[in-house]
Amino acid sequence: MSDSFLVRGGAALSGSIAIGGAKNAALKLMVASLLSPGRHEIENVPNILDVEIMGRVLEHVGAAVTRTGTTLTIDVPEIPVPEAPLDLVRQMRASILVLGALLTRTGEARVALPGGDDFGSRPINFHVAGLEAMGATFDLKHGVLHGSAPDGLVGTEVFLEFPSVGATENILLAAVLAEGVTTIGNAAREPELVDLAEYLIAMGAKIDGVGTSTIEIHGVDALTPTTHRTVSDRLEAGTYLVAGAMTAGTVTVTDCRPEHLRMELRKLESTGCTIAVTESTITVTGPERPLPVDIATLPYPGFHTDMHPQLVTLLSIAGGTSLVTENIYAGRFRYLGELNRMGAEIHADGQHVVIRGVDGLSGCEVDACDIRAGAALTIAAMRAEGETLIRDAEHVDRGYDGWVPKLQSLGADIQRV
Repeated sequence: MSDSFLVRGGAALSGSIAIGGAKNAALKLMVASLLSPGRHEIENVPNILDVEIMGRVLEHVGAAVTRTGTTLTIDVPEIPVPEAPLDLVRQMRASILVLGALLTRTGEARVALPGGDDFGSRPINFHVAGLEAMGATFDLKHGVLHGSAPDGLVGTEVFLEFPSVGATENILLAAVLAEGVTTIGNAAREPELVDLAEYLIAMGAKIDGVGTSTIEIHGVDALTPTTHRTVSDRLEAGTYLVAGAMTAGTVTVTDCRPEHLRMELRKLESTGCTIAVTESTITVTGPERPLPVDIATLPYPGFHTDMHPQLVTLLSIAGGTSLVTENIYAGRFRYLGELNRMGAEIHADGQHVVIRGVDGLSGCEVDACDIRAGAALTIAAMRAEGETLIRDAEHVDRGYDGWVPKLQSLGADIQRV
């Protein structure tokens, strides 16, 4: 049997939480270490299940991964094994990034098609097309993608149909050791991508334009190991801020980058929250009842799709009707039925979610179907009357380090059972 979270609602959260390193950055930094033999150190790495799984992927490739506190030490061999096994890759989508790294480092790669959260169809055609443009060939058999580039990859111009974060990262990882110049057009601009590029530059890569829609990479002959500190997790910060707002409490997040949450903070302010920002802290005080707001998820710097479930939860008790449009993942709505079981009135129509705010929620048993859904249901439970049991806690463990003790430190009545 899997663990659950037992929450008793009614307490307004109050206090301060230090934000750790970003899951969506740390996993990519771990993959990037494969580009150079030797000892790498990655600091500020969250102690979460996805990092553990990625560590096992790297160990299968031949690296040795050890943790001391929040620092990972990764010893990479001269010749990695060009393979990521099915049983690990199917647990986490970020593992597809070993494709570009292994291809450019060894000339071949065997990677099972990735798993992770079930948000509907999430094809990797942008990844494959970009790497094919650089000279790789691919063959898919029995769910395993075989990539080959025996003569190495060659820089070229790659224009993405959509600013996919994963495809941009995969092409970037491949291009740093490719021959010549690679240009990525319509590139993703996410802070975690910028963090990956900064790590690669510290290793000796030549990259220009990161954080804009056009990235230019001049391939180099070799990279060298380095030490890098992972950027703070904007999604962890945003989640705790929404938890404070949901309970009409006051929560401060520290060690964060407020500029990475501009759109999310703007929408929180529109719900009636009071927000105070310094260079590295954000404080949110929630209203007794939120105001309705319309939101559309978009690539950065737009509203992050991974903050969608948390905001829908907050809007479920708003004094009016809100509309949330999901433009990134078509299958992101499985958690809505669980919220409705708690008394919410939410209806999905295609990519749109119509939320009619209710006066209150009531506790019951619900299922966490993915990382952010589990977090959102926990937030709902803290406002609900009575007890709520959120099953399948392991989903939340994939993305949040110390979820229960951190919430307890803010005054939440929550325990792991």
